[in-house]
Amino acid sequence: MVTIEVKRAKTVGEKIKGLLGSPRPFNLQLNTRWGIHTFGMQFPIDILILDGTNTVQKLKQSLTPNRIFFWNPLWNTVVELPEGTIKEKQITIGTTLSIVYR
Repeated sequence: MVTIEVKRAKTVGEKIKGLLGSPRPFNLQLNTRWGIHTFGMQFPIDILILDGTNTVQKLKQSLTPNRIFFWNPLWNTVVELPEGTIKEKQITIGTTLSIVYR
């Protein structure tokens, strides 16, 4: 199990904005079923897609700006992380996360 501290996007506005306009990436959780994009972002990010038990079902390392990332709509929890976090924490498909909200 890997522990991740995240900020949760609670409002529609926070969810739509995500990390856009942020001077640097931070750990952010949001819920969406279809995909995310990095249009307008200034940095690459790592992405985790979690199931209902916070187990990683799909991941993407170093999603660069101006890209789209899709996954199976069965899963709706997305964690956006600074680039390199997946490698640093040795997260793989099947890793269960313990999420701490700040």
